[in-house]
Amino acid sequence: METMIPRCFEPPKQHYFLFGPRGTGKSTFLKKAYPGAFYIDLLKPDTLRRYQARPEMLIEQVHANPSVKVYIVDEIQKVPELLDAVHSLIEEKQGRMFVLTGSSARKLKRAGTDLLAGRALLKHMHPLLLSEGKEQVNFEDALKFGLLPLIAFSESPMETLEAYVALYIREEVQFEGLVRNIGAFSRFLEGISFSHASLLNISNVARECEVERKVVENYISILEDILLATRLKVFSKRAQRALVSHPKFYFFDVGVFKALRPRGPLDSPSEIDGAALEGLVYQHLRAWKSYGKNGYELFFWRSRGGVEVDFILYGEGGIYAFEVKNAAKIRPSDLKPLVEFRADYPMSKTILLYRGKDRLLRNDVLCLPCDEFLERLDPGKSIDAALE
Repeated sequence: METMIPRCFEPPKQHYFLFGPRGTGKSTFLKKAYPGAFYIDLLKPDTLRRYQARPEMLIEQVHANPSVKVYIVDEIQKVPELLDAVHSLIEEKQGRMFVLTGSSARKLKRAGTDLLAGRALLKHMHPLLLSEGKEQVNFEDALKFGLLPLIAFSESPMETLEAYVALYIREEVQFEGLVRNIGAFSRFLEGISFSHASLLNISNVARECEVERKVVENYISILEDILLATRLKVFSKRAQRALVSHPKFYFFDVGVFKALRPRGPLDSPSEIDGAALEGLVYQHLRAWKSYGKNGYELFFWRSRGGVEVDFILYGEGGIYAFEVKNAAKIRPSDLKPLVEFRADYPMSKTILLYRGKDRLLRNDVLCLPCDEFLERLDPGKSIDAALE
C-alpha cells in the first residue's frame, strides 16, 4: 500500500545521497523512480559479505553493464569503502548516475570519508506528510503512531512501532558497535524521551540516567548520526532581549517518541500529548523546508524570562512564528508569546495552531486548527497557501 502514495520528494538529476531513518520509504521510492536501475541492497547478508570482501567488484560490475545508467546502493554506510569505487566511476564521466542511501552517517564519519568531495548532493527522506497520505492516514492516528510508512500501513501499528524501535537499538547501535553498554543506552533513550519538544539540558539528562555528562553528549550525537533525533537552535537574529542558549530536542517522528516515553501514575497524559502534537508539527515543518527548496531556516524562540514561541520560519519570504497548543479553546495567555515576539519583530506573521475547529483572528494572531494546517502543508507551495 505504501507504493500507492506519491511522495513530495523530487529526485535530483545528478548523483546524490538519500539519507533517512529506516522505514521512511527510501527503498520503495527509488525502486519505483528508477525501475531499470542496478540495485545493490547491503541489508542482505550475502550481498554485504561480498562487497565487504571486494568493494572493487562494483567497478567490475559497472564496466560489464554499459547499458545501465542508474546505480543504487542501499545502506552505503555498511560498506564505506564502496565510496572510493563510486568516486572512481564518477570520475570516468560516462553518463552514469549513482544514488546512495543511508540510515546512518556515523560509520561514514568514522571512516573519514568526504561523501564524494561534493560530487553528489545530500538529500533527506522524511516520514510522511499528512498532505501526502491524507487519503490513507489521518491526524489522530498520526499523533498515536507517527507517520513512518512502515508503521502507518501496518495492521498492528503499535506492535510494529515497538519492534521498529527495538530494531534500531539492536541493528544500528548494538551491531554497529556504537556503544559498549547497551543497557545504559536503553536507559538513556527512556530518559531523553522526557526532553522531546523541550529545552535540552544535558546535565539533567545525565543525572536522571545515572551516567556521565560526556557519555550523554556522545549518546545524543549517536542519535543524530543515526537520524533518530535532531536539535533545534534558538532564533537570535537581531535579538532585542536576552535569549536562552540551549537548543530544543526532538525525535524525528512522533511515533518513536510515543514508543520510548515511559508512562506511569505520575505522568500526565496531557503533557505527553502536548509534546506529541508539537513534535508532529516540527516534523512537518522540517520536511516542508527540506523538500520545498524554499530557503527557509527553522528555529524556536525563548527569552531568558521564559517566554517561548515553538517555531520560527525565517527566510527571504518573511518571518513566520508558530505556537502549538493541545487545547480546543484559546486563552489570552496562549497568545502572549506570539504578541511579544511580534513586538520584537513587527514584520512577522504570527500563527497559533490548536485543537479546535474554527479559524479565528485574535490580537492579529491567526488561530488555525492544527489538523487543517498540516493537511494543507505542501512542499510544492508557499507557507501562505497552508494558511489560507
